[in-house]
Amino acid sequence: MNYPHHQPRRILLIKPSSLGDVIHTLPVVAALHQAWPKTEIRWLIHPSYKVLIDHHPGLGEPIPFPRDQFRGILGGYRSLQWISTLRHWQPDLVLDLQGLLRSALMARCSGARHIIGLSDAREGASFFYSSIAKVDPRDHAVERYMKVLEVLGLSSQAPLFELPQGTIPAGFTIESPFVVVHPYARGKGKNLTQEQVFSFASSLKTIPVVLVGQGLLGEIGELAPPNIIDWSGRTSLLELIALLRRASFVISSDSGPMHLAAALNPQKLIAIHRWSDPLRVGPWASSALVWKDGKLQLTSQLTDQLRPPGRTPSREEMRELAGFVLSKIT
Repeated sequence: MNYPHHQPRRILLIKPSSLGDVIHTLPVVAALHQAWPKTEIRWLIHPSYKVLIDHHPGLGEPIPFPRDQFRGILGGYRSLQWISTLRHWQPDLVLDLQGLLRSALMARCSGARHIIGLSDAREGASFFYSSIAKVDPRDHAVERYMKVLEVLGLSSQAPLFELPQGTIPAGFTIESPFVVVHPYARGKGKNLTQEQVFSFASSLKTIPVVLVGQGLLGEIGELAPPNIIDWSGRTSLLELIALLRRASFVISSDSGPMHLAAALNPQKLIAIHRWSDPLRVGPWASSALVWKDGKLQLTSQLTDQLRPPGRTPSREEMRELAGFVLSKIT
């Protein structure tokens, strides 16, 4: 069934997580708000990421998805109570960009007359959709998500990422220039090692290197270059945003914070990919840089040759990246 192409009164957007996927969904919100400024849009999102959209000009009050509360003996009862709040709001349209059975069931339980999902949805989620946006699974998430606009009869536009300004963490007194390194990532083999980070930092000489992220690089100890300042596990999401905005350059593994940096300051980012496909899960912005398999290229220059798994950077290659960064900030 095709969408009737009239302006809905209320839209429920379902994309609870993860950090990178939440960021990639922001252009859909911006496009919907530009086309239908009087439509109320609410986003069903995990509480961890709610701060990213609390003051978004195109959104009403977010709907937290308290997944952790649905575990245990009373989890089923709590989930039924929570689902009833979706139906109470009575959206006209649901956009399910999560594409799983759970999210499709939430969409159906909302009571909306029309549900739109993507063709790469899994677990039988598409069975619950009224309309399906045809997507290429090899495309970047931003491109895939924005395909729902075509189903709605809306024209595509340049992706717009509206994010909060953030807050500098208490006690952070480092003056510019400084380089942020985010070495952590989910997925085996994505993390930057202590050896790689040390090689990079030592080549930056006296430029401060600020480690950020929710991870553990290991005991820094006396062997660490003196310009490394470890803020790992010490920043909130809003504080991380502020540091990424302020950084002279950002080096990151393939991770959620990498996508955050790409949305905030793409021309000051190098995303390091080992086995992941940078055309599909790399930084969206054409001005960001990607290192893979010994090559440093703009995102706009990436080709299908870089889709297969590659290798991790050597110590010498990390020193070369440091030399490149140094040439840009001094």
